[in-house]
Amino acid sequence: MNAHAAAGAKAQHFDPQTSAFAADVLDGLSRQPKQLSPKYFYDAAGSELFEQITVLPEYYPTRTELGILRAHGADIAAIVPEGAALVEFGAGATTKARLLLQHCRIDAYVPVDISGDFLKAQAKALQRDYPELLIAPVVADFTTPFALPKAVADRPKVGFFPGSTLGNFEPHEASAFLRSARQILGPGALMLIGVDLEKSDSLLHAAYNDAAGVTARFNLNLLARIDRELGGDFDLSAFTHRAIYNRERHRIEMHLVSRKTQTVRVLGKSVSFRAGESIHTENSYKYSLERFTTLARSTGWTPQMSWTDDDILFSVHALVASV
Repeated sequence: MNAHAAAGAKAQHFDPQTSAFAADVLDGLSRQPKQLSPKYFYDAAGSELFEQITVLPEYYPTRTELGILRAHGADIAAIVPEGAALVEFGAGATTKARLLLQHCRIDAYVPVDISGDFLKAQAKALQRDYPELLIAPVVADFTTPFALPKAVADRPKVGFFPGSTLGNFEPHEASAFLRSARQILGPGALMLIGVDLEKSDSLLHAAYNDAAGVTARFNLNLLARIDRELGGDFDLSAFTHRAIYNRERHRIEMHLVSRKTQTVRVLGKSVSFRAGESIHTENSYKYSLERFTTLARSTGWTPQMSWTDDDILFSVHALVASV
């Protein structure tokens, strides 16, 4: 980020979390091609929109992963230690965590997410249904190191990373996350992780370009968040959502495409767009079973078990951290 952009972010006297958002936005919009981090999708509005995406008919990952967790709940329960602390990285709605709580002998739940308000609301709702469960939310960027609550220090740790979120990371970032998670959870910890699998272009295109336009609103909300929190003046109607599958790189690419030549201001900085120029907002990498297990082994995890649906659209893996 250039010095002028850094000064613009600093001059606003934001709290540390918003300052990081501001710095990353100014940096990303100054690049060629322009880009924004998908981790900033998930403010309260974005988190709610994503929950709407998960129940769309075109969006197979959530219902398929839920089906796997239901079908293999007994298998998962057999490998989860009694009295464990479940640490969910990037926790959203607690639907999947509730399935594990139904099947497994879990005494504590540590949801970790950058969206503090949404996280706390979900934790409060879960506490009403599980009054004996120790719930200790951690508001943090789960892609960076963070400390687990002292209350779970002596419990066996089970990491939980559902929803194919790993696919949003570049390959080197996925490796870094898996290494970081292993360090946070500790030697011998178990990790349950959802991984989206390679499939036909048509299924993928439909999943990320739903007919109701919810994914488009989710993508555009990132610009709305910049307007709300950073005083930007993005006109959302001047941008359109586009998602394409790059088969050579095994990934869905999401973009926000400028409909016209225009200039936008963010934190006193002018950002120019050509007609047709895009902001690259997200990648969603798809794995083969073999490529994922190779990645896991290379980052200090030993694959223990894996499960898929009958159509082999999605997979859930159990990994054990090396000692």
